[in-house]
Amino acid sequence: MSLNLHHLRLFRAVARDGTLTGAARALNLSQSALSTQVKALEAALGHDLFERRGRGLVLTEAGRIALDHAEAIFKTAKDLSATLKHAATARRVIRIGALATLSRNFQIGFVAPFIGRPDVEVVLRSGAQADLLRALEGLSLDVVLTNLVPARDASSPYLVHQLSEQPVSLVGPPDRLGVPLADLLRDEPLILPTPEAALRASFDALVGRLGVVPRIAAEADDMAMLRLLARARAGLAVIPPIVVRDELASGELADLAHLDGITEVFCAVTLQRRFPNPLVAEILAAFREGDAEAPPA
Repeated sequence: MSLNLHHLRLFRAVARDGTLTGAARALNLSQSALSTQVKALEAALGHDLFERRGRGLVLTEAGRIALDHAEAIFKTAKDLSATLKHAATARRVIRIGALATLSRNFQIGFVAPFIGRPDVEVVLRSGAQADLLRALEGLSLDVVLTNLVPARDASSPYLVHQLSEQPVSLVGPPDRLGVPLADLLRDEPLILPTPEAALRASFDALVGRLGVVPRIAAEADDMAMLRLLARARAGLAVIPPIVVRDELASGELADLAHLDGITEVFCAVTLQRRFPNPLVAEILAAFREGDAEAPPA
């Protein structure tokens, strides 16, 4: 027997109520008819979805999984219906996923065009890239912000929009200003991205060309942690200045040397969709326009 939305809708009602009696009353069905439909769904899935405890029903492990999927299916159906009907609502929603290690300053700069707008709600979620891309494909995210460009081929569903290419500097206490770069790299403790980062590979190539063996004080895969370590004076940080723009502006930290040939690329990843969220095109255009008007922090 094939799965259908009617079975899922009835199952969800029973799961939410916890009893056949209450769910049947809410659905205006007989209890026996509702029980038959739920059993048909269990037969289609090949698993029991409920177990009886006292006078109520509780979800089995398979039932909890089925309910999660049912909620996602009905939410997607609701969003699709609204999109196709061009439903006008008081507030539109854009769901943005961001790599957990991505610069918070960059994220804020990206969403800035929508901050304070009464007609737009911004939902921000962070996580690992693989999880975010799965959410993008599942339509629970509209766009993913990352500095790790996903692999693409002819069958890839992704559209990759390069938003910004930021310079990378050696950042540290202002009293080290004026010291030659090679001396800083040789003599000072350094705070570096972890070895798997593209930025770290470029840095390792730079010190190799200079013939310098760096003193590594700390490594982190999170831009926010690199920033905190720099503020704590754990060493000189290899970091895009945008990440520490507030500390640079206040004079707490200084841009000691620009690292020629090393950049950090920030991208937005979207999905090829027939009915995309129109807010995505709007925020991409607004960010590019703002980024072109103002130099990177």
